[in-house]
Amino acid sequence: MKNIIVPVDFSIQSENALKVAASLARKHNSKIFALHMLELNHAYITSTEGFQPEQTVFFMKIAEKRFLEFIDKPVFKDVVIKPVVKHYKVFSEVNEVAEANNADIIVMGSHGTDGIMEIFVGSNTEKVVRNSDVPVLVIKHEMKDFEPKTMVFACDLKPENIHAYQRAKYIANQFSSELHILYVNTPGDNFLSTEDINVKIAEFSTAVGPEFLDIKIYNDYTVESGVLNYAESENIDVIGMPTHGRKGLSHFFMGSIGEDIANHSKIPVVTFKI
Repeated sequence: MKNIIVPVDFSIQSENALKVAASLARKHNSKIFALHMLELNHAYITSTEGFQPEQTVFFMKIAEKRFLEFIDKPVFKDVVIKPVVKHYKVFSEVNEVAEANNADIIVMGSHGTDGIMEIFVGSNTEKVVRNSDVPVLVIKHEMKDFEPKTMVFACDLKPENIHAYQRAKYIANQFSSELHILYVNTPGDNFLSTEDINVKIAEFSTAVGPEFLDIKIYNDYTVESGVLNYAESENIDVIGMPTHGRKGLSHFFMGSIGEDIANHSKIPVVTFKI
């Protein structure tokens, strides 16, 4: 884990994320790219009128100054943090910065959203999760030392989740966490008998390879409640979830369980795009 991206808006949430990234950076001797999006109108930035480009540079300089003040804390003294300021807020751009810098993970702070705001706006974290090809670690509160002992990766054991599982296994190894694999069995049309579940487990295990997979089964009314309840009952430190990264109408009507759990979980969640 050599390169870590941390979106920063100078809030307490982004400071919490930066502290977790610093904890990972110390362990792996990683470089942190602290990314700030200047929310400037694109037409304003590209205008040919003389004073506007000058003002854009002025805003960039202010952001850089705030960066230096933001990271000028003892907790960040022994890690390498490179400020990156982008001109305008486009959440797909976070993914571009991550790819350009060969990032292993994005660490992002969030306070979550609920109700009507979640339906029509969503959180910035959710938008990053939806666009990112790189795993996204979502942090909800301050963690002085990020040393997770256990991580659960929950999925429906379909072949499309194999790559996400392999990335989850890599991240769990980087965290030095024991990895649990979880299947949540729900009532109704999605209910599976013991025999059906065993078949799915065998097929998934065969597709993954010769390694032994100790897959846990948890029964609950919804996948989201099953994952959260399992994590609580087993004292899990990090939840890993695949996400489809749906956009537009497909996201509005279908949503993503991974994004929902990232929004609602009180413990850290790391998402892996399918």
